[in-house]
Order: sequence, then structure tokens, then C-alpha cells
Amino acid sequence: MFRRSHLGVVALAMLLGWLGVLSAAEEPVKLFNGRDLSGWRIHPENAAGAFRVEEGMIVVSGKPAGYIYTDRSFRNYVLTFDWRYARPSNLTDDEQFNGNSGVLLHITGEHKVWPKSVEIQGMNRNHGQVLSVSGAPVSDTKFDAEARKRAVKRVGEWNTTEITVRNGEITTKVNGVPVSSCKTTLTEGPIGFQSEGAEIHFRNIMLRELK
Repeated sequence: MFRRSHLGVVALAMLLGWLGVLSAAEEPVKLFNGRDLSGWRIHPENAAGAFRVEEGMIVVSGKPAGYIYTDRSFRNYVLTFDWRYARPSNLTDDEQFNGNSGVLLHITGEHKVWPKSVEIQGMNRNHGQVLSVSGAPVSDTKFDAEARKRAVKRVGEWNTTEITVRNGEITTKVNGVPVSSCKTTLTEGPIGFQSEGAEIHFRNIMLRELK
């Protein structure tokens, strides 16, 4: 009886310890603190004016072209963020809105406009589509345009995008709806958000590393 009780206690302790490690490994962290751009860098330097923090969000003016990127690299993770475009007062057809931006994954090599990376397109009318930037190796790309159309909200409203990067496979959801996937041989790098011609806002930029 004692032996079985003792083994039960040991097993329970091991389980609790394992759950504690698992929980710690999966705890999401804020990449954007809601106050300033601590933890981020800007390229090129003359694009600094395109990025400012207001009311807990990053406001990107769209001009000049450039990007902010994390000051550390990431390998396997789930990235989530909210985004919305500033709605033009004269916009009558959302599908004709050409607002453009994007998320750069696994930024590699020289920083330039635009660096070698895998882009998850941020353009409103094909948000989530996968692009190879500056020769980044990308294969098996899939994009469900109809799913994107159903998922994305009216221009000017908040959306949530979730990007999962695991061992060379990348999948993207918009407002919980799967829209794209791809494979890449790039393994890690900083994460960037583009200024590319239109005012866009970002908030709640969270990352959960996958072990």
C-alpha cells in the first residue's frame, strides 16, 4: 500500500512538473508593449516617421516605404495580431481598396527594402497570401481567396491574423478562418511589419514560441 501510494505521489509530482514546464513554454509574450517601440528596430532610418504609437496601437502611415522588425530572431511560433486600415472617406467598394502592407517572416541577410523573407501579404484584398521576397525559398503555396473574402471585415474594422510557423511550414488564419499555407527552407529570423503606401494600425501583437 505504501509503495503504491508513494509511486502515485511521485507520478503526480512528475505530471505537475511537466505541466508547469509545458505551460511556461507556451506562455504568449507581447512583442508590442502598447506604449512605445521598445524591442523593435526600423529600416531604413528615414522611415522612422512612418511608425508611431497612439492609444495602444502602432500607427503606420504608409510613407515612406520601410519596416519595423523585432530585435531578436524567432524559429517556431504562433504570431497573432490585430490590424485595420484607415478607411478612406470616399470608399464605396471594399474590394477595390488597394491598401497595402505585410508581415515579413524569417528576415535573412541584408536589411533593405525589401529584405529576403517570407511575406504574409497584408494587402486588404488578398490578405494572408504568401509571397517570396528577394528570392526567399517558398514552395507548396496555397491561398483560398474565397475564404479570405468571407473572413476579412469591412475596411476600417479590426481583424485578427494568426500565423503559425513550425519547422518550415507556415499557415495563416484570418479571424479564425484558414486562408493560406506554404513551406520554406528558411529556419529563423526577425519578424517585420511593413509601411507600404497606406495607413494601417496594429495592436495586440503576441507571440507564443513552440518548442
